[in-house]
Amino acid sequence: MVSDERLKNGRKCNTSMGIVDAQSVKNTESAKQKGYDAGKKVSGIKRHIVVDTNGLPHALSVTTADVTDRDGAVQAFETNKKHLSRVKKILADGGYTGKPFAEKVKKILKAETEIAKRNELHTFAVIPKRWVVERSFSWLEKCRRLWKNCERKLNSSLQMMILCFVRVLLKRI
Repeated sequence: MVSDERLKNGRKCNTSMGIVDAQSVKNTESAKQKGYDAGKKVSGIKRHIVVDTNGLPHALSVTTADVTDRDGAVQAFETNKKHLSRVKKILADGGYTGKPFAEKVKKILKAETEIAKRNELHTFAVIPKRWVVERSFSWLEKCRRLWKNCERKLNSSLQMMILCFVRVLLKRI
């Protein structure tokens, strides 16, 4: 469905640029698997997504919240390597900084990593192309079931993310 939407927009069916980010989400009592993200002070899961410049998903992964953004992104790259075969550049935020991450991206996808950092003035500024992945997370939050993690298993959480993105794509028809 994503490739059809890309073709409809006059683009090639596979993206050449991926934008990666992660979102920590609180668990409900029913969830069995959870971890603690000390940076965000959230006990729950972490959603990792790789989107194209339209915000359409090309790789999704769900881990416990104690998994770092870098490790979760690497898991998403490995799991969805086929869908990311033509990616030449991965755009990420400061949480993905580091030579080991860039080397893993190079090894798995044969792609370069570009880190988009905020300016040092400590003022709010929209970082070009980075807002696209944030918009994709907001699409997920429009699905009431995804405000918190209600699922007992990580794979169920992943399937709910997929259903939400299918809904987004169907609305575009």
